[in-house]
Formats: sequence, structure tokens, C-alpha cells
Amino acid sequence: MSRRTARVGKNNRAQVVTIPLEYRFPAGMNEVFIRKVGEEVILSPRPSDWSAFLESDVRASDDFMADVEDLPVQQRTFA
Repeated sequence: MSRRTARVGKNNRAQVVTIPLEYRFPAGMNEVFIRKVGEEVILSPRPSDWSAFLESDVRASDDFMADVEDLPVQQRTFA
């Protein structure tokens, strides 16, 4: 696997990365998700339509939030 490089620069107060043509996002994509894993910065397409994800079989695992303690119910009065 060969590693490609991209140029990093500035545009006003923002940092910009010039991505090689074969790595560019599709035309019309206006936003990406960004996350950092260790020292790596990862960009992922942000879908404009979530219907495929919502219709998929992706579900939270049975132990999702198992270690989270429920907070007591707050008593409130409404005026």
C-alpha cells in the first residue's frame, strides 16, 4: 500500500488540506464528520439522507450503557 501525501495550508484563520484527486469526496458533499484517533485525523462522509442507516440492521449491543447509572426523578412544580 503506497502512502500519498496532501498539502496543509491556511486560508484566513482556517487550516486547509488539499486532498489528491483520487481521495476527494463526491461533488456536492458539503460536510464531513471529523474525529481524532490517537494522532490520526479521520474524515468520513456525512450522509445527507439517513434512511439507509435507519433501515439497516445496525443496533446497539445488549450491554450498551450498562455501566450508566440512572439519575433519580426530579420533583418539579409547574406554575
